[in-house]
Amino acid sequence: MMNCPPAPNDHALMAVLRGTRVNPPPLWLMRQAGRYLPEYRALRAEKGGFLELVHDSEAAAEVTLQPLRRFDVDAAILFSDILVVPHAMGQDLWFETGEGPRLAPRLAEAALETLQPKPQRLDPVYQTLRLLKGQMPNGRALLGFAGSPWTVATYMVDGQGSKDHGAARRMAYTERDRFAALIDAIVDMTTAYLIGQIEAGADAVQLFDSWAGSLAPDEFMRWVVTPNRAIVDRVRSACPNAPIIGFPKGAGAKLVDYVTGTGVDAIGIDETIDPVWADAVLPKGLPVQGNLDPLLLIAGGDALDARIDFIRAAFAGRPHIFNLGHGILPDTPIAHVEQMVRRARMVTHA
Repeated sequence: MMNCPPAPNDHALMAVLRGTRVNPPPLWLMRQAGRYLPEYRALRAEKGGFLELVHDSEAAAEVTLQPLRRFDVDAAILFSDILVVPHAMGQDLWFETGEGPRLAPRLAEAALETLQPKPQRLDPVYQTLRLLKGQMPNGRALLGFAGSPWTVATYMVDGQGSKDHGAARRMAYTERDRFAALIDAIVDMTTAYLIGQIEAGADAVQLFDSWAGSLAPDEFMRWVVTPNRAIVDRVRSACPNAPIIGFPKGAGAKLVDYVTGTGVDAIGIDETIDPVWADAVLPKGLPVQGNLDPLLLIAGGDALDARIDFIRAAFAGRPHIFNLGHGILPDTPIAHVEQMVRRARMVTHA
């Protein structure tokens, strides 16, 4: 075991990740630190850009804590980006205004072997976590995260985001050995990265596979389940007290295969999954996280309250962390987030 700190005992969220039912369930929101908050927009404007903010550890720690000051959430999630891993693997990374991230060279055209790994590029992230560990409010968990290998590979191959991830899928079909080598390299860097996050202070970590839903079943097993299993096993061996949440967005009916194949401690489910179905098919006692539609959070009103009640009722018999089915959207009204927190915090009676 490496220099991984013991997991805290006084956090509701950590209790759920260990398999305990809590009423009301703990909650946090994916992308809770970000563009819908005016204090975030002001700080980003001051720093000059997204990546500059990520690499400024004091500013990144401040952004991470901003939602905890506004809302009664149970966890802070590290402010960073999944593409810091390909950056550390040697690709150049920048963000085009209004268009999103760019990576160069594109691995659709360049060989992986031409990249010169620069793991020191991850040092500001570890420093952010160390700063946060000394600033976290009592009873609140600190979450780290990384992108899963398939999702990260889609950006590395194409050099940017895409709708169908066609470049990566084509490489996976036509240059299988080359694509497997890329996935293996991402597994290695991601494993070291997550262990480094835990050593720096993260209580638990989440693997985001945002584009898992774009793969056929056999490809899903090869490029999603198998690499994530490798990461889970290695991180758990090094840091056995840090729970790992898996989030395979779009997995649908393949959700059970993901859970049994990867061995994650908890599963995040997106808004397209029926909570009643998920509760029926997932292993008994497995902690579940989710799955309010981010667009319903924008809509607010009675429909929001009703859906919160429905999700909570569906998962009343198992450990549950209330969350969104994906990241909070930039035009989300703060008043609706406050409404959601109040409703999700209500104690229910059997």
